[in-house]
Amino acid sequence: MRATLLHGAGDVRVEEVPDPVIKQPTDALVRVTASCICGSDLWPYGSLSPADGPARMGHEFIGIVEDTGSEVTSVKKGDLVVAPFAISDNTCEFCREGLHTSCVHPEAGFWDGEPEEGGQAEAVRVPLADGTLVKLPVAADSALIPSLLTLSDVFGTGYHAAVAGGVNERTRVTVIGDGAVGLLAVLSAKRLGAEQIILMGRHTARTELGREFGATDVVSARGEEGIDQVRGLTGGHGTHVVLEAVGNMPAYEQAVGVVRPGGVISRVGVPQYEEAPVGFGSLFRHNLRLAGGPAPVRAYIEQLMPDILDGTIEPGKVFDATTTLDGVPAGYRDMADRKTLKVLVKP
Repeated sequence: MRATLLHGAGDVRVEEVPDPVIKQPTDALVRVTASCICGSDLWPYGSLSPADGPARMGHEFIGIVEDTGSEVTSVKKGDLVVAPFAISDNTCEFCREGLHTSCVHPEAGFWDGEPEEGGQAEAVRVPLADGTLVKLPVAADSALIPSLLTLSDVFGTGYHAAVAGGVNERTRVTVIGDGAVGLLAVLSAKRLGAEQIILMGRHTARTELGREFGATDVVSARGEEGIDQVRGLTGGHGTHVVLEAVGNMPAYEQAVGVVRPGGVISRVGVPQYEEAPVGFGSLFRHNLRLAGGPAPVRAYIEQLMPDILDGTIEPGKVFDATTTLDGVPAGYRDMADRKTLKVLVKP
């Protein structure tokens, strides 16, 4: 079959690889009908050493079950399913607490840690199929597929940011980042009733979508100027919650600058740093808290899906380009160059 491999920074290739096969009785084989390129894929795309490649790519996908191991009971051949970006058994103590990204099963983990698998491909072997896969009540050609695909990562991640930050109808919120996760963090904050949602982003087409999703204000400036503008919109105090959807140090510093005393910075952008200001002058002095982390999107799928199915929300609007596998290398370039927000892949 054909699959996407990253050989080094900027070097994405679609190549022939061995077909996946059942290895464990808990596996399922899924023929991919829709996948996508994630903003987090751009970190290795910009930095992977050729010595560390090639790496299979893709952790978001929808597909049709083609075969199952002997112990799989929740899905069967012909079912349309969505896969979260984390593999989990959905039964361990952490999964039962809604923290599927910390599943203790030996086969649990992230798709990026599966060297022979990836969603940007024609097919995938899914470990722990009963715990990982969720059946979808639509056909593979449904117009809802783009929105349902966001349940595999970006919508669930934006929602996790808002939930972990404690967003409710009494909170003012700043969202840092106008990528897909940031925009869906706006949608999530709106869904949870936030009274004010300030989106910090510079790309007009994206921030307009952010307004459609529920942003009440847009701040395009960065650094101290951006911080001053957010504080100007909030009576000088900043917002109760900051949803940081970028992952680099300037975004973190911006979050510290706009959060209200006693507030929460909820990070879901994959951090590209290990050390950050957390001492007296940054967090401690004003009782600021850090939250967030890899989103346990499996915990949110059944909760978020009904609003997609009935048309209440349309998170799939974050996809502004569609391609086949042949167009995936160009899709990476366009996303890295900020020409495209998020690329939908139909193998």
